[in-house]
Amino acid sequence: MKTLNLSKLKIISSLALAIMTLGIQDANAQFWKKKPKKTAVVKKPIPKKKGKSIKDLTKSSKKIEGLFTIYQDTVTGSVKLLVKKEQLDKDFIYFSQIADGVTDAGQFRGAYQGSSVFHVKKYFNKLDFYAPNTSFYFDKNSALSKSSEANISDAVVASGKILASDDDKGEYLIDADGLFLSETFTRIKRPRRPGTSPFAFGLGRFDKNKSKIHAIKNYPENTNVKTEYVYSNPSVLNGGSTAVTDGRNVSIKVFHTFMNMPEDDYEVRMDDPRVGYFLTQTNNMTSTKTINYRDMIHRWKLVKKDPTAAISEPVTPITWWIENTTPTEWRETIKEGVLAWNVAFEKAGFKNAMVVKVQPDDADWDAGDVRYNVLRWTSSPNPPFGGYGPSFVNPRTGEILGADIMLEFVHFTNRVFADKLYNDAAANMKLETLEELEAKKYLEKNNLLYCSAGHVMHENLQLGTAVLQATGASDLDMEAIKKEGMKSLIMHEVGHTLGLNHNMKASQLFSPEQLADASFIKGKALTGSVMDYAGINITNDRSKQGQYYDMAVGPYDVWAIQFGYTPFSSENQRKVLLERSTEPELIFGNDADDMRSSSNGIDPRVMIGDLSNDQITYSINRFKLVNDMMKNLKTQFLKDGQTYEDFRRAFYTLHNQTAIAGGVVSRFIGGVYVDRATFGQKGGKQPYTPVSLKDQKRAMSALKNYIFAPDAFETPKEVYNYLGRQRRGYNFFGNTEDPKINEQILGYQTYVLSHLMHPNTLQRISNSELYGNGYKLSSFMTDLNNMLFKPDIYGSVNTFRQNLQTVYTQRLISMATGKTSNRFPIAARSMAVYNLKNIKSWTNSGKGDLATKAHKNHLKTLITNAMKEIK
Repeated sequence: MKTLNLSKLKIISSLALAIMTLGIQDANAQFWKKKPKKTAVVKKPIPKKKGKSIKDLTKSSKKIEGLFTIYQDTVTGSVKLLVKKEQLDKDFIYFSQIADGVTDAGQFRGAYQGSSVFHVKKYFNKLDFYAPNTSFYFDKNSALSKSSEANISDAVVASGKILASDDDKGEYLIDADGLFLSETFTRIKRPRRPGTSPFAFGLGRFDKNKSKIHAIKNYPENTNVKTEYVYSNPSVLNGGSTAVTDGRNVSIKVFHTFMNMPEDDYEVRMDDPRVGYFLTQTNNMTSTKTINYRDMIHRWKLVKKDPTAAISEPVTPITWWIENTTPTEWRETIKEGVLAWNVAFEKAGFKNAMVVKVQPDDADWDAGDVRYNVLRWTSSPNPPFGGYGPSFVNPRTGEILGADIMLEFVHFTNRVFADKLYNDAAANMKLETLEELEAKKYLEKNNLLYCSAGHVMHENLQLGTAVLQATGASDLDMEAIKKEGMKSLIMHEVGHTLGLNHNMKASQLFSPEQLADASFIKGKALTGSVMDYAGINITNDRSKQGQYYDMAVGPYDVWAIQFGYTPFSSENQRKVLLERSTEPELIFGNDADDMRSSSNGIDPRVMIGDLSNDQITYSINRFKLVNDMMKNLKTQFLKDGQTYEDFRRAFYTLHNQTAIAGGVVSRFIGGVYVDRATFGQKGGKQPYTPVSLKDQKRAMSALKNYIFAPDAFETPKEVYNYLGRQRRGYNFFGNTEDPKINEQILGYQTYVLSHLMHPNTLQRISNSELYGNGYKLSSFMTDLNNMLFKPDIYGSVNTFRQNLQTVYTQRLISMATGKTSNRFPIAARSMAVYNLKNIKSWTNSGKGDLATKAHKNHLKTLITNAMKEIK
């Protein structure tokens, strides 16, 4: 056997080892070469596509730059809103008003929907629109301010996904159709209140497909968008009036405005209850006082050009534009009504604070533009007012930012809604239900009750022109009274736009004798304030007639403007001015105090349709005027070849004035005079003083003679034969055209009766006996019972009295046993039972004609059945 030597063996071993090493290395190399191939089968993440930019999303849109830049698609009309980074978390103001609507829906041209603060917050990929709660105030110096958000709800009114953004420019784009083509910011369709009939007119479902944006106007300080809201209801039960083309599809046009928050250099002014301003109400949550009210009055920002001057022009005056729709012949009168307020501003230290201009016919701006304060005109089918003067404010401060005045052409016409007069009277035949009271509170709370001064002045004008027509006045005299009325109305509505609310107590300025002195009242205000709803000044002796309306702002108006606009140099200067509130010509009481509704107010001086500091004498004079004119109605208002409409208008106007005067007088029964002076104030009186027994007895005597007497509302019989309505197509279809005389008179009488027998009145009579009322509840209810029955015991009862006695008896029964009897004081219920027994005894008289006997038997049956329930 051959053997290898050692050196060869070493060589072979080294060679084998090298081969093995190379094999392992090659194997490893192959392994690592194969591993990438294995990982290659794993899918790599697909890179995200680059999102569309703002430019991409708006390339087919028109860019409208302004406070908030808006892009509107030129094909679809849809809109997108651009929000800049520096606009986030910053306060803005949202405001809206109705561009056009229908009164059936409670929405009409020029109606302000209110203003609110909002700010935009970014939340990840969304922009949220917040409306903060501005009703509470926290002193920043108080530690409590750190809890200012506790248990207070802000509102997230809208939220929009960010469609695109530009980080370099700090811009975000969102869809804006949902902001403007919805009820996101403002509610147009009102909720149905309790007791509303299902057959009443109502808006249908908001139809986004039919709704659209009509116009976009953008400015550096505000963004304006005009939209058309369409409400669809395919199965409408009530199609509305003739103003509604198709009840299934109703359009309401709305202006939306985004505004920059004004500069923080406005001086907030706090309210005082002795003066009447509209308010932004806030509560001071860090105050320890019994009352923590921190209410800011609404007023314009007026700053003197020369702060050192006693009287200076303002840096920026309050400028009014007369809309080019205004009849040319009335423009000068309207201008006079606006500029009349400069007298008051001069007392506050400002010259030419009010400026008036006329909108050119070729103006490139719309009256709905918030940059302009406009006196606007409409001639609506169903006018909701004669005049309406709204303003909108900064909710943070109460600063007035803009205003309009809406005027209705009907004010100049002889159109009388006689059916409305009748229906309003008939509505007083029943006691308000709790649901109706709640509905009224809702309307008041949400500022949905509008100024009715125009309606009252229209009624006044109807009476004034009827008197002039009856006395053969010239066309010149007719035009003069219209111009007086227009100037007075303008002054009233301008007063609202300056921040003033109503002063229904102001009619107490002059005595009846002074008002009948033409030279004494010439050029003056007939009331303490043009903010009242006063009656028209008509003298029964026509030879003594002076002016009919206020021809200047009143002393209260001057004083109120001083309070609101004087740049006070000290708190003491403000206090000295307010100390004057006890001067007779400066007395104040607004809608919250007035007694036009039998369920509101307690002070008979705070009333509408009255005039003079002796309202009872004034009303008696009005009763006499109406009764005298009724005697000659035929000869004065019927002319050959004409219809009977003017005659009918005069008849309704006159009777309506009797009802108004009766309402004024009735408020003295159980009335309590209110004094708002502070304790110890010079000239101040105790807060509550019942009306004297003498005046309450005077009032009862007037009601007995002119409202409830057997010959009250007496009219020559042949007058009724001529109350013909003009036929128009089929306007009598479904109803009878004959005049409803009994129902009309009963409506007027029950208007007065509803106050005298209202639970609030009876409760007040009973309670005020404890602090000075000399007219006891038992005496009053006995007197009322006697005046409604005793004159008829031994004779025939006419139909007016039969109706009145039946309604009165039914109310006594309801008071004693009805579902609402617990609303009446126990003493009143006891007297109701007592009076019912007296009435039953009187019905035993067999005197009178057959109709009277049947009537008495009817009353006896009603009372007998009611007594069974009482037992």
